[in-house]
Amino acid sequence: MQRARKTVKAAIFDFGGVLAEEGFREGLLAIGKKNGLDPERFRSIADELIHESGYVTGLVNESQYWTALRGKTGVSGSDEELREEILGRFVLRPEMLTIVERLKARGLLLAILSDQTNWLDEINAKTPFFQHFQYIFNSYRIRKSKRELSVFSDVCAAIGISSDEGLFIDDNSDNVQRASNEGLQVLHFRDTESFKKELEQAINVKLLAGRSTLR
Repeated sequence: MQRARKTVKAAIFDFGGVLAEEGFREGLLAIGKKNGLDPERFRSIADELIHESGYVTGLVNESQYWTALRGKTGVSGSDEELREEILGRFVLRPEMLTIVERLKARGLLLAILSDQTNWLDEINAKTPFFQHFQYIFNSYRIRKSKRELSVFSDVCAAIGISSDEGLFIDDNSDNVQRASNEGLQVLHFRDTESFKKELEQAINVKLLAGRSTLR
């Protein structure tokens, strides 16, 4: 007999690719192309290195990461030039922030759980969005990434909910699977429209005349 899902008390959002355009991936592809490298292979190397180097969990700084990336791939460009390729592509999605505010109005707790670096704070300083959330969990600050299963139970404990009362939203299917393995309810984000429909089902919001109520 299948157990009934618990009522969702908190929605936990990824940042890049969900609340904002995926600036890290798109920026890396642009850097690879500009340097005459296979963009997807360069992206894969740079993405893995941000974890291997410890930059994503705050163990090394940004300059050390760029130095390591130049050494491994041969890309050129100053730290500032490379970071601007990425930061300029993290564009907030207003419709997603509207959804967040609708959830807040319904009494849900709101959190961000992001494998980000010092960039998350800098993006917020330029275009503020932290105020929409009660909790911000940034791998760079908490010294733990979403590759570590325990981060999900840690976040739920910090919020004050059981794992099955949390709804985790991410565009990365591996992260979604890890969160599910830790007992959270999950949604794999693909696009805003399908997300709204899936979200309404997850939090038991009725559709009105076939149209989303989350407008």
